[in-house]
Amino acid sequence: MTSPPLSWVNAPAGTQSFVLLLHDPDAHARKSFDDITHWMIFNIPGDATSLPEGVKADSTVGTQAANITGQPVFFGPCAPPGPPHHYTFELFALDAKLDLPKGASRDDVQKAMEGHVLTGTVLIGLFHRTAMGGPPPQR
Repeated sequence: MTSPPLSWVNAPAGTQSFVLLLHDPDAHARKSFDDITHWMIFNIPGDATSLPEGVKADSTVGTQAANITGQPVFFGPCAPPGPPHHYTFELFALDAKLDLPKGASRDDVQKAMEGHVLTGTVLIGLFHRTAMGGPPPQR
């Protein structure tokens, strides 16, 4: 799957880096309370205003954290047939860069962000899949 192009404006003064998190709050793996992390990329330069389409695992636009599969790459929408899932892109402007390695966990990134978030914004998209050969689910 290919990551979408994303852009933003109006970062606050003092922004040193950005963190982007893509997650599905409607899904819970292994019946846990945690939702599904599809993509997390941190240390995006503070003067950046976009991410290109198709960010690869070896990209230098930022450092990618581990997704639900344990890999530091984009993992696109994959909701099962049924009701739409809300895929949530959260972008945070930080007053620091994070001292974490590629493949760090979401928990490690969020802990390192504490006390450094200047502002954030959210974009929510819906993804819906119908059953193979069947009609779309009723609403």
